[in-house]
Amino acid sequence: MARKKIIAGNWKMNMTPSQTVELINTLKPLVATEDADVVFCVPAIDIIPALEASKGSNIEIGAENMYYEEKGAYTGEIAPDMLTDVGVKYVIIGHSERREYFAETNETVNKKVLKAFEHGITPIVCCGETLTQREQGVTMDFIRQQVKIAFLGVTAEQAKTAVIAYEPIWAIGTGKTATTEQAQEVCCGIRKCIAEIYDEATAEAIRIQYGGSVNDKTAPELFAQPDIDGGLVGGAALKPDFGKIVNWK
Repeated sequence: MARKKIIAGNWKMNMTPSQTVELINTLKPLVATEDADVVFCVPAIDIIPALEASKGSNIEIGAENMYYEEKGAYTGEIAPDMLTDVGVKYVIIGHSERREYFAETNETVNKKVLKAFEHGITPIVCCGETLTQREQGVTMDFIRQQVKIAFLGVTAEQAKTAVIAYEPIWAIGTGKTATTEQAQEVCCGIRKCIAEIYDEATAEAIRIQYGGSVNDKTAPELFAQPDIDGGLVGGAALKPDFGKIVNWK
């Protein structure tokens, strides 16, 4: 059975609540499709207005982060049931910006992934290498480590429903994009890694996105690759052109 594409926008730290409503109203007719799952991962303060604005459309709303404890003295953090209570279905976990600026580690990513599954939230688990790591030929060693630790303690049934987003750090927001061959090679390597951890059936079921300066020009070729099941889109997700990415065919 063919994997359904999943195209997610990572809004990062952009859009006020009122701008969120305006953007979603603009994008709703442009992203209407049954060929792909469409997810907007928005800042925490925008989640409720985004859910309201997207009602009746095919857009699912996701969060950009989540803590791995149920509740407690964790000022500024968001608990999983705060997300599920309002209807959030997805959460981005372990984005390279979270790792770089907010000290996230493979171990905290794993705790968040386990907690997301516990609450029925689909994690979009991010992995990716720096330019130095690519130049030194350790891309797959590094990414395999990220993936293997992220999925520690995750069952095969849970893993089948997960999303992995491969984003070469050197291509995020730089305007540089990995070549189609580079992106396919790594996504194929990630699928092989999942097969090693679990089995072929799990590897065939899991959806793997490519991210890193994806736009409407690069999307058709990237999404045509056998192991690329959509994209995690940054800047282009904040523009009407996101509709062209969603309708890449």
